[in-house]
Amino acid sequence: MKKIIVNLCIAIIINSLSAQVPKTIILNPPDKTRGFPVMKALSLRESAQEFDTTSLKLQDISDLLWAANGINRPESGKRTAPSAMNAQDIDVYAFMKSGVYLYNAKKHCLEFIIDGDHRALVAGKQENFAKAPLICLLVSDISKFQHGNDSSKLVIAAYDAGIVSQNISIFCASAGFATRPRATMDQQKLREILKLKDSQHLMLNNPVGYKKD
Repeated sequence: MKKIIVNLCIAIIINSLSAQVPKTIILNPPDKTRGFPVMKALSLRESAQEFDTTSLKLQDISDLLWAANGINRPESGKRTAPSAMNAQDIDVYAFMKSGVYLYNAKKHCLEFIIDGDHRALVAGKQENFAKAPLICLLVSDISKFQHGNDSSKLVIAAYDAGIVSQNISIFCASAGFATRPRATMDQQKLREILKLKDSQHLMLNNPVGYKKD
């Protein structure tokens, strides 16, 4: 009887621990018909200072990340954002209240990195941006560039990150969301929690949320 009780307790503990580990978030297929036409979106594009703190819907996250740097040509694996030499060096990390995830464009899903709310690290000294329900952090792995020294690779990485960031801005303008491109962040602590390699560099971040009334 004791053995049965012990085994039952162990099973309960294991199940409890398993339930606490966030799973990979499978995203819905992106809605490619939503939003304003591109010229209208450009006329509405602006850099936001405030954000509604309401969590984004899963469909909104799906559409946003696909627009940022998703695969738009499955037959070749090419992206919505061009990259130098098709290096596809930019990774998009999603910082939310529940934890941090990495966008996997090939599987169109969010892969769990670390739990907890780490948005303040991306906001840095500008604490108001930590209130945005989602912050997209753009990281370039310059080892994916086959030519050039590290200095020239970092310049190209900045171009690539800027294009992804602009994709986010245009999508948000089209969908009626608030965002702004930023370079401020706590680089050292972010590198630690994301366990980045020496070749991976923090480039830009975009807080995203619904517009505040």
